[in-house]
Amino acid sequence: MGHLVTMINLSNLEVGYERRAVAMPLSGQITAGSLTAVIGANGAGKSTFLKTLAGLQPAISGSIEFTEGSARGKRPQLAYLPQQAELDRQFPISVFDLVAMGCWPQSGLFGGISRESQRQVTEALDTVGMTDMRNVAVGELSGGQLQRTLFARLLIQKAPLIMLDEPFTGIDSQTTELLLKVIRQWHEQGRTVIAVLHDIAMVARHFPQVLFLSQQQNIWGKADDVLCHFPHRDHACILADEFSEQRRVIK
Repeated sequence: MGHLVTMINLSNLEVGYERRAVAMPLSGQITAGSLTAVIGANGAGKSTFLKTLAGLQPAISGSIEFTEGSARGKRPQLAYLPQQAELDRQFPISVFDLVAMGCWPQSGLFGGISRESQRQVTEALDTVGMTDMRNVAVGELSGGQLQRTLFARLLIQKAPLIMLDEPFTGIDSQTTELLLKVIRQWHEQGRTVIAVLHDIAMVARHFPQVLFLSQQQNIWGKADDVLCHFPHRDHACILADEFSEQRRVIK
């Protein structure tokens, strides 16, 4: 494991609201290029943890140090996808324009979109199967279509660090499989992906690293080790063993 490079170092990190921690202090490292699922019961602090990493809210105590993909310990460029419930779907914008918003880090908030950026938006829409709906208003999309569009925007951002908060909640199985494919591509490209998830079977099959948060303990490590501590232990261990074997076959 010595060849792995730490991207984020956490030291006694406590996350929560109004100075009240919602989970046990967390210490550990997120390595560059890793693919990590964050799991736990409702109220365990999963979304709060992600927002704290993204800089959207302060930590209660402890520290977050960025050591890879950033300058002088500053937070690297990141792409953050909130839960759909936090999004304003009535904002009057088309699918194409919403995806093009991912170009802001390069063009600036008021900069025009270049031909190259237009090409990238078109390519991203094609990747998620939304080309035919490029001119449709976001408010007219189904949950799955909106999530495809938001993933296209993440593709445009080309960030080394990607954070996803419950990206598969309330979407159809076809969209889920497509977006899992996009996540695998990010992982293969060496990007660091952290996702809050509830589906343990999905975690076991697709996410090599797992962080289990709770008010009693935090467990962090390889999926086939962590999931054996999760509720419904026998089922989780079987899934973890299957996932571990699949990884050996792929290698």
